[in-house]
Amino acid sequence: MNSSFLNKIYLGQSAKFEKIVDSDMIANFIKLSGDNNPIHTDLSYCVDRGFENIVVHGLLTSAFFSTLVGVYLPERNSFLRGIKIDFVNPVYPGDKLEVSGEVVFISLAAKQIEIKALVRNQNNNIVSRAKINVGIFDDG
Repeated sequence: MNSSFLNKIYLGQSAKFEKIVDSDMIANFIKLSGDNNPIHTDLSYCVDRGFENIVVHGLLTSAFFSTLVGVYLPERNSFLRGIKIDFVNPVYPGDKLEVSGEVVFISLAAKQIEIKALVRNQNNNIVSRAKINVGIFDDG
């Protein structure tokens, strides 16, 4: 029996949302993860290594892929099965990020979809990309 929810998902279906990365997010991520590497905390350390500012944790920004799946695409009756992320450019405090995704594969038999996702900054530069495998629950 196929999920009626899964049958409503279609190839090319897409969604996007925006997030501004602020210092509170960074501080909370450091507290949660314990990752206080100077690349995330020390401006002079970062500038000496060619960065404009402290670099936001890649895994902080990748959490927005979870938001994409759980809230926007497909939004409900879904769970993240796997993800492959490439970090392309740094994210800095204050960056405005656009997270977008598109359904590129659907398996009714496996009750799974694949989403191609991107995060772009306010300059339209890709900062990360992901291939996300999403499981779909039956409606019943």
